[in-house]
Amino acid sequence: MKKAADLPYALTAEVTHRCPLHCPYCSNPVELQRRESELSTDEWCRVLDQAGELGVAQVHFTGGEPLLRPDLERLVGRARENGLYVNLITSGVGLTEERVRQLKEAGVDSVQLSVQAPNAELSDSIAGFRAHELKRQAAARIRASGLPLHMNVVLHRANLPLLEEMIELCEEWGAERLELANAQYYGWALRNISQLLPTREQLEEAEAVYARAKERIGDRIELLWILPDYYEQYPKPCMGGWGRLSLTVAPDGRVLPCTASSDIRTLVFENVKERELAWIWHESPSFNAYRGYDWMPEPCRSCERKEHDYGGCRCQAFLLTGDARATDPVCVRSPHRSAVAERVRSAAGADAATADYIYRGLEPVELRRSRA
Repeated sequence: MKKAADLPYALTAEVTHRCPLHCPYCSNPVELQRRESELSTDEWCRVLDQAGELGVAQVHFTGGEPLLRPDLERLVGRARENGLYVNLITSGVGLTEERVRQLKEAGVDSVQLSVQAPNAELSDSIAGFRAHELKRQAAARIRASGLPLHMNVVLHRANLPLLEEMIELCEEWGAERLELANAQYYGWALRNISQLLPTREQLEEAEAVYARAKERIGDRIELLWILPDYYEQYPKPCMGGWGRLSLTVAPDGRVLPCTASSDIRTLVFENVKERELAWIWHESPSFNAYRGYDWMPEPCRSCERKEHDYGGCRCQAFLLTGDARATDPVCVRSPHRSAVAERVRSAAGADAATADYIYRGLEPVELRRSRA
């Protein structure tokens, strides 16, 4: 079994899957963990201790909505005791002035706030919850506290045409860093791909808007553009290579190479309730499954790009082909390329005037909305 040559740089701590929003592009797995299966405070503290011992440099507290954990401040403090940089990823719902103060005192270093659209009507419609005004208030409170405000937007068919207004909104709210992340089609998002996947023309126009904004803004805001890959010739690298840079601890304690990998049903992921984090990183079959190149089938094994993209995304390969070893279907050299092409054709034929989302929730409920 091949051991990792490197130590993990970052830990994504999914402290809960509970969330007030119902976003149709949610990247969490289809089967969410309920409150009763979440790690306890003491269990999370042990995870953070082990992360520090393992050499992890930063932790991202996320969910779901991490603010729903009343022990979040204690977990933040434990992370700082272990020398970890602490980033909080939140919807902003529930981020009162008092909570911001407590989190800052506990040791939060930065806050990343999600936003769905530049106006309340569309934003609340996408989120399935009236959150836009709460997000504006949260942004103001974060800035008033002196904490760095980072923002992220998941881009898709409904909000891409408003990209310029979205960037201007984030400037107005005081973002120091803005991540423009085109939707990735895993988990719940794959169920809504026909409603979410933009056209190639939309993407090209949006990329031009991004380029102009990048030139205008300069160094005032760190502006990031996360490419979609359904329209690319070659896949994106798989998290810098499977099990090379980071790890995720799910709410129930399972340790994953990335946030989407729990959907790979052919792997068994070890749990921090039974195994030490270091053993899982170095020795577990799941983390070693796709390290290196020996596992690769053709055409990846003999491809000159394998040291760049590591065969592409294992989660995407499994979701579209049923085989996590398969060449990522995004790749033009993949024998499964038709799986991507078919989804692109299906999305292109969908009615752009009406989006019928299957909204996210612990108990999936199909809500329908129409846009004129």
